[in-house]
Amino acid sequence: MTSPSAAADPGMTPRERFIAALNRQPLKGRVPHFELVFFLTMEAFGRVHPSQRVYGQWDQMEEKERQLHREDLADLYIRTAERHEYSAIFLHPNPGGLEETRRLIDIVREKSGDRYFLMLHGDATYGIPSGHDMLDFSCRLADDPGGVKADAAAMVERTLQAVERYREPGGLDGFALCADYCLNSGPFLSPCQFAEFVTPYLARLTRGYRDMGFYVIKHTDGNIMPILDQLVQTEPHALHSLDPQAGVDIAEVKRLYGDRVCLIGNVNCGLIDTGTDEQIRESARYALKHGMPGGGYIFSTSNCVYTGMKLSRYEIILDVWRREGNYA
Repeated sequence: MTSPSAAADPGMTPRERFIAALNRQPLKGRVPHFELVFFLTMEAFGRVHPSQRVYGQWDQMEEKERQLHREDLADLYIRTAERHEYSAIFLHPNPGGLEETRRLIDIVREKSGDRYFLMLHGDATYGIPSGHDMLDFSCRLADDPGGVKADAAAMVERTLQAVERYREPGGLDGFALCADYCLNSGPFLSPCQFAEFVTPYLARLTRGYRDMGFYVIKHTDGNIMPILDQLVQTEPHALHSLDPQAGVDIAEVKRLYGDRVCLIGNVNCGLIDTGTDEQIRESARYALKHGMPGGGYIFSTSNCVYTGMKLSRYEIILDVWRREGNYA
């Protein structure tokens, strides 16, 4: 891992700068930037986002057609990163499991080299259950806590065994752990329950990834403050998305844990939808002002660039970032 003591060279690649930020290394030049997902590919490029495509006949496709899909996805990811100056790409693979995912990683690398940090979803911990499953899950916590813990451990171990196959030079860089734990009012599980049913398994998952040489970004929306200490204790490289709509203040998180974890996000998605242009700019400025000092900050929205957001509104925060998100 890179030492957090020396400033990073502005001539580094976007991937190298992203890694420097994850390691809380002071940077020169522009703050690294990415979005967990940029869904507005139809508006930006006239092409459907990879995660929104329907592959009902994937198994019936000839290999030539599948390869065209792989190439198209890789091109779209790279064009998105180039247009918005992303340092990292979060991949949504084609159907087909691990081997198909590895093919997509290889194609993106062939087309872009080591320019971008590449990551996949890699969570294996309990998030907020769906409305359909919420009652059953809650009852099971009370009636069968041992079984819940056994399942939690098994999910983590299966995942770590599976991702061993991604360990190869020039391949995947890391994982974004995208299980959501919190609502705007706070975590779905109480802090005590979270410590029992999630934290040990998140720590095991994170340590397993780190031992394999991967970087770990823990994502969760909502008010993380009641469990922030537990999230940091599991030792991810970064926390995303620091949701201001749930009262998460990047200034406070930076004060508490900026010396232990990289921070990503905090630009208010709600304001991008409903605020004035000046409110959007102020949210971007606030995130930069309090995230940047000392390094260890990556600029992004507080969720993702989701379907229905206006591209022109998203571009307001990019204007602020380009003008004001620069280290001396």
